Amino acid sequence: MTQSVSTVRSVLLTHRLLVRQLLTPGRLLALLSLGAVVVLAAVGVAASDEVEDPARTIIEVMDGLGLVLVVPVVSLVFASASLGDLREDGTLVYLWLRPMDRLSVVAGAYLAALTVSLPLTTLPLAAAALVGKATVDGVIATVVAASFGVLAYSAAFVLLGLMIRNPIIWGLAYVLVWEGIFARFSEPVGNAAVRGYTRSLLANLSDVGLGPAAEANTSTAVLVCVFVAAGSLAMAAVRLNRLEVD
Repeated sequence: MTQSVSTVRSVLLTHRLLVRQLLTPGRLLALLSLGAVVVLAAVGVAASDEVEDPARTIIEVMDGLGLVLVVPVVSLVFASASLGDLREDGTLVYLWLRPMDRLSVVAGAYLAALTVSLPLTTLPLAAAALVGKATVDGVIATVVAASFGVLAYSAAFVLLGLMIRNPIIWGLAYVLVWEGIFARFSEPVGNAAVRGYTRSLLANLSDVGLGPAAEANTSTAVLVCVFVAAGSLAMAAVRLNRLEVD
């Protein structure tokens, strides 16, 4: 009789396998370039004589580029690929060779995506905030908002990678259109998008107003990001349990 693999061991095995799969040179170079764009924008803010309040301006840059581009796109690329790539190429079946609980597999994939995505988002954005002359609160706000954004987006995009083919295309459409345009200017849409809550964290912790779509209090913003992550992972486990793997 095959002995079941413990939950912790299942998570660690899946995490180790998928981190190696996700860390490809092409992905790293492409996504590091996104962070470099924000750092270059910060250099422009710091060097410009026309910027009257660099500390405020750089927070607006973090909002307009960091939270709408770097955080969701990096999360999308790695999280959707964590199990989505295995599903596409038919190698997901090899995870079935060990008697592992499906939630453990999803948790391992999620942690693998976080392992790569968190440093690729928070470090460039923190560096950009420092270069752009943000206050200490502004730097902290940037890191916190980016971190909770990665936590929520990564879980949602792990689920997306299991739900549909070509998750990058659909994920980019969601990020750039729904969250990048509508959620920025509409409070109702902002309330239905992760971006509205990451903006709220950035605005609240930096004490820089970012408009009506960023008016959730800090506790609510944190709880919504955690709820999105937990709910998405639970649905991903259900989806994986029902998925037929060839």
